[in-house]
Amino acid sequence: MLIEELRRELPDGRLIEDERIAAGFAHDEAEWAPYGTPRVVVRPRTAREVRSVVRACLRHGVPLVTRGAGTGLSGGANAVEGCVVLSTEHMNTVHEIDPVERLAVVGPGVVNDDLRAACAEHGLWYPPDPASAPWSTIGGNVATNAGGLCCVKYGVTRDYVLGLEAVTGTGELVRLGRRTAKGVAGYDLAGLMVGSEGTLGVITEVTVRLRPQREAERTVAGYFSSVVAAGRAVTAVGAAGLTPSALELIDRHCLAAVDRWKNMGLSVDADVVLLGRTDAPGPAGAREAERMLACFEEAGATWAAQSTDQEEADALFAARRLAYPALERLGPVLTEDVCVPRAAVPEMLARIERAATRHDTLIANIAHAGDGNLHPLLTTQPGDTAARERAQAAFRDIIADAIDLGGTVTGEHGVGLLKRDGLERELAPAVLEMHRAVKAALDPRGILNPGKVISHG
Repeated sequence: MLIEELRRELPDGRLIEDERIAAGFAHDEAEWAPYGTPRVVVRPRTAREVRSVVRACLRHGVPLVTRGAGTGLSGGANAVEGCVVLSTEHMNTVHEIDPVERLAVVGPGVVNDDLRAACAEHGLWYPPDPASAPWSTIGGNVATNAGGLCCVKYGVTRDYVLGLEAVTGTGELVRLGRRTAKGVAGYDLAGLMVGSEGTLGVITEVTVRLRPQREAERTVAGYFSSVVAAGRAVTAVGAAGLTPSALELIDRHCLAAVDRWKNMGLSVDADVVLLGRTDAPGPAGAREAERMLACFEEAGATWAAQSTDQEEADALFAARRLAYPALERLGPVLTEDVCVPRAAVPEMLARIERAATRHDTLIANIAHAGDGNLHPLLTTQPGDTAARERAQAAFRDIIADAIDLGGTVTGEHGVGLLKRDGLERELAPAVLEMHRAVKAALDPRGILNPGKVISHG
């Protein structure tokens, strides 16, 4: 039997067989995404142990689902019935930080903020910063190609992965990518793993590039009477040639939810708050902040100012990060992460409002507005089946509208289970077949995270 083989192959303490404990590893944070009951949960500590688990699953024909911290929002880490769940939580060592090459080598279970703190001790910085950075892991960030608040200027996880080690669906432990600043030898197989959501391999180590610590940021805040007006300000910032280090949108529903939870004393005098930041050094930063402020005002801000109170500015950005868990405390939240061209942000926000009205659904809004990555949060009351069905219908409409505007169904959360239909609308049939061919090559038995991202066709 599989479990007996795993007991033989792995050191003591690696398996969780208690059904009550294993149930806590069965799904991520995606609302209403289906999940099954895992046969067993395995918590390896080394790449060789991971390889042993994959090979055992191959011999027994048992699906394997890899899980990081379980903070995902698309169902990508959800168990399938009778699978092995492989948790990387104990592979949490920062193996190396090289200040000369400006890189770090880490286990997949290292928490994003812990890596940042370790880098800061060397005067270095790891930019990708999803809102879940205090809890999410580098392996999960790589699996979904996570972004975050500063990706508008500094890019997403894929831009920082130099190389990685992984176990493929054939049970081979391989190193992909490089440690050098440049390198074009062969296909970019490391890049192929980024965003693959555990369907092509189990990541056991990641080498990431780092940047020098940046200048202190200046913050510009603006109040707007609607999300569409705030969207026009986002377009204006882009048209002015500015590249803010963050440009975030948060509406009054989110601010009020955070306030009720954390009692932060946030102002909700506006329907929407737009938060911009610049980390350009010296006088250039001051000029960029002034131009951003002018963009806000010209787009119709009811109030706008450059913050002179760093504590207040940090509180507003903290509220942005807390918006999703604050709303989740009030009832089920179905989260979108469509991304559209920056010029289409106002129209996309208008369509989200129309979807809310059409389906009688409360939709709160947060967004990485500077790069067109919108996060409408479709909220319902616990146990209200009709409200859930209306929210799901609005969810489908929002995906269709994003594709219609030249956008994509997911900017950073991944396809998982919730976006598979949308992906098949977004990609041409020939491109879908290319995806299936890659999957078949690296996971010919189809054991790695089956049913996620793309159907078998």
